[in-house]
Amino acid sequence: MSTNFILQNDNMRPRDEVRIESLTASPYPDGRRVHVEITVTPFRERPNLDITIISGDGQPVAATSAIEIMGFRVSFNLHLRGIDQPAGEYTVRVLLYYEDLDQPQDRRDVALHIPPATSPPGNEPG
Repeated sequence: MSTNFILQNDNMRPRDEVRIESLTASPYPDGRRVHVEITVTPFRERPNLDITIISGDGQPVAATSAIEIMGFRVSFNLHLRGIDQPAGEYTVRVLLYYEDLDQPQDRRDVALHIPPATSPPGNEPG
């Protein structure tokens, strides 16, 4: 017997009402990875997400996609690529869409400041 609690949520919205409710981004101490958390409206149909980290000069430095997410709250660790000194200002952009990425249903941007690295890559607090 399988129990699917997500289908029993009375607050689930139809696809045209699904939005990004919150977006947070936190750099790891090594400055090369970013933890991204996204909360979306409870949904009946599973949406897709496109996540991009954009440098101060407008270049994408990390990206991932999540197809038909299963939960209302998801998190990702993105690795910054092609940057020798990652300290600086970035934008984390998330697009929520169903069929067509070029016509997102919702978009959320959040500013991200990465300070100079405080620990060697691979070391984590705790």
